[in-house]
Amino acid sequence: MLAIHTDSGPFAAGWVEYCSKNDIAFRAVDCFSSDIVEQLQGCRALLWHWQHHDYRAALFARQLVYSLETRGLVVFPSRATCWHYDDKVGQKYLLEAVGAPLIPSHVFYDEKSATEWLRNSGVPLVWKLRGGAGSRNVKLVTTTQNALRIIKRSFRSGWRASRLHALDERVWAFRRAPSSRSFLGIARGIARAVRPHEKYRNQSTDRNYVYFQDFVPENDHDIRVVVIGERAFAIKRMVRKGDFRASGSGLIIHDPREIPRDCLRIAFDVTKAIGSQCCAYDFVRSGNDWKIVEISYAFSLAGYTACPGFWDADLRWHEGDFRPEYFMIEDVISHLKKDHIP
Repeated sequence: MLAIHTDSGPFAAGWVEYCSKNDIAFRAVDCFSSDIVEQLQGCRALLWHWQHHDYRAALFARQLVYSLETRGLVVFPSRATCWHYDDKVGQKYLLEAVGAPLIPSHVFYDEKSATEWLRNSGVPLVWKLRGGAGSRNVKLVTTTQNALRIIKRSFRSGWRASRLHALDERVWAFRRAPSSRSFLGIARGIARAVRPHEKYRNQSTDRNYVYFQDFVPENDHDIRVVVIGERAFAIKRMVRKGDFRASGSGLIIHDPREIPRDCLRIAFDVTKAIGSQCCAYDFVRSGNDWKIVEISYAFSLAGYTACPGFWDADLRWHEGDFRPEYFMIEDVISHLKKDHIP
């Protein structure tokens, strides 16, 4: 029997729907319960879409996944899939270790080393916290003075999630597509600026490290490729006006002819090298090459519903609608059958 944590994460609804359509028995479980291991008695696999902004899941999700895999369960996401989730520093080490084409990335754990490196490297640079999605906690640094301020704060008071990010995103959504709904979104953004959501109020302060990536200029878009098992689908995301970031812009092109095959090849190769069940890649062009910015097992489903098809591992195109959540659960079931897990 499969187990599904049904109470959080947008992937879960698709998993439940798949089981219902295909008469597959599953047990709804609560991964936040102290007796989760007992709840999983008799189950062969667990699917749990835990999310980066859930401070509770961040406390124990990786440890639970590791423990259950040690017990012999198939878990989605597996530890190889999720240990580096929402951790750009961890991703740096992992991608460098497997020789992936990562944008040059630099992390420092003391103020002196970071300051000395900055004086030799110069700007512009892209500063990031290790966590955050949709361009949250990302800033283009164009002066040495600003970079020094960031370094100093990183090793002193530290950083907490910005109260204004949600408002900025809602204002951008209204400008992109004015409507009564997006206008009401601005009001909600103002409310959240005054009183942040619990998930952000309870996030810890980032300090005692600083992380920079080289800035790659002259990119008006990035390429997002998602690999699930032996399949990949992709979109082209345009940079919003007056910004350098494509993530979270909502300006999406779904035409497969816009997707470089080099990005697909790299994504399949790196996914295999790191042993991931599911991995989303952000690519930008640096000179004649495509470089990885960051990776994630989780992604927003809404951005991919208009994808007209997907590629297989041999880069053959398969036209037609698909559901990423179905790919995930199909691979879990296939794993169980292949390994004859009773």
